[in-house]
Amino acid sequence: MKKDQLHERKDFTTVRELVAWAAEEYPSRTAYSYRLDPNKPEVKKATFSELWADVRALGTELLDMGCRGRHCVVLGKFSYDWVRMYFALLSIGAVIVPLDRDWLPEDLADTVRRADAEFLFCDEDIAEKGDYIAENANLAAPVVTMLAKERELSVTSLIKLGAEKYAKDPSKFDDTPIDPDIMSLLVFTSGTTGKGKGVMLSQTNVLTDLSSVIPYVDFSQKTVGVLPPHHTYGSSVMMIGHAMIGSEIYISAGLRYIQKELKEQKPGHLVIVPLYLETFYRKIRANIKERGMEKKIELAIKASNAMRKVGIDLRKKLFSEVVAAFGGELKMAISGGAPINPEILHFFDAVGVGALNGYGITECAPIVAVNRSNNVVPGSVGHILDIDEVKIADPNEDGEGEICVRGSNVMLGYYKDKEATAEAFDEEGFFRTGDYGKLDKNGVLYITGRKKNLIILSNGKNVYPEEIENELAATPGVLDIIVYEGQSKRGLEYNAIVAEIYPDQDYIAKNGIEDIKAHIKPYIDEYNKTAVPYKKIGILKIRKTEFPKNTLRKILRFKLDMTID
Repeated sequence: MKKDQLHERKDFTTVRELVAWAAEEYPSRTAYSYRLDPNKPEVKKATFSELWADVRALGTELLDMGCRGRHCVVLGKFSYDWVRMYFALLSIGAVIVPLDRDWLPEDLADTVRRADAEFLFCDEDIAEKGDYIAENANLAAPVVTMLAKERELSVTSLIKLGAEKYAKDPSKFDDTPIDPDIMSLLVFTSGTTGKGKGVMLSQTNVLTDLSSVIPYVDFSQKTVGVLPPHHTYGSSVMMIGHAMIGSEIYISAGLRYIQKELKEQKPGHLVIVPLYLETFYRKIRANIKERGMEKKIELAIKASNAMRKVGIDLRKKLFSEVVAAFGGELKMAISGGAPINPEILHFFDAVGVGALNGYGITECAPIVAVNRSNNVVPGSVGHILDIDEVKIADPNEDGEGEICVRGSNVMLGYYKDKEATAEAFDEEGFFRTGDYGKLDKNGVLYITGRKKNLIILSNGKNVYPEEIENELAATPGVLDIIVYEGQSKRGLEYNAIVAEIYPDQDYIAKNGIEDIKAHIKPYIDEYNKTAVPYKKIGILKIRKTEFPKNTLRKILRFKLDMTID
């Protein structure tokens, strides 16, 4: 093994092979735990062997329904039913189309038509939305509900029927051929810059991607699952990745319950987006301030960091109260999906929670690079996966250019869009990510920003808004910030950089701040003192309403009004 490798790499040809292996390797370990009612104490649990039995039974019935080779929409929140459906569909050679249950019915029906879907599985509480989609997308098959209590056609009823059939003839499921290199997932991108495209992923794409990550990350035996499952980060990383290590996932009931669940479930690691880390950071900082412990904590961090340099690590003892907010056992948080302020990463590391950030994109199934538990490179998104080749196209004098990727995790293409697919790949077969960054000689990747967000000033200078946003994201009183070039309604040329901020309402109220702009301006001025002239913020705008976001809590930039007069 390599010196920073923690586990032997495990390779799987199909998802069915993976689930069967996990059941044999970890038969009595809990795979998933959850509450049917978040307000009641009873926690249900399913072992890996029970999961495999459910997948076999459900897959058998789905074969009889004719799902093999067909496009099947799964529309629901993260639940055990969603997990069983995901594994079962992939285990029979169906194409799963995971969609966001919060989209409008009209948008969902349009996407279902674009996806050429024939089957629809949705949560019972949105069954009416499912019926609307089925009617307007002309689905021939009836809607099957998940988490069902009333409808007869449900995941539970399908498993019951399938279990009897599997017991009589297991070969129908076990021997169904799976081609791991054809489309198995059709994932529609979140479209933060406009209407999303259908990304075609194979089982090889997903399995090789996660097999390349697992050996380098010190996963624990338990986590709390909080990410939406219709994104590859929330499905493949959670479901595929955690099956590879036999780790339990407690399925969170949602944001309003997360703090209570963390204290109760005591996870050893979390897989999250920056929004969660930023929220945790703000709450911890606010709590420290309310208790008058700011100076004490800062001194403890300085002393601890000094001792760590000589091999003495007292973080668990010094910061036990801080980690108690997460249940007391949290040792690592993996953050992806968006950039994150380095100050936040440094804080969590200082108090004993290793924060590993990485870089990924749906078209790469989704991970391209990630920091390793035994080899964290500050300021970077970590080492490139060993299955990938990465090149920087048209680099500038600083070595920054568009990140291009070639490897077994790169998508097959965009569904029924040959033109977009051709534009996405260069003449050497590298996928153009649309993200800017640079690569060092050790294969470590640094992200600069999104190509579509790049501000090109009239003087030819380039400004990456994410760079400025990260500098100011941890500003007290700031919940969200977006940086852009102001555009005049009168069509005048205008080069001022605008920082538009949505304030943290709780912080503002607790601290009795009446003039939000006056409170934040000194932090902007401090930033401007050290910023190069063309990156200085010229206009500060305060929003009264939240920024529009998708379900991964990414701000939808294309919906913003960037005019300034």
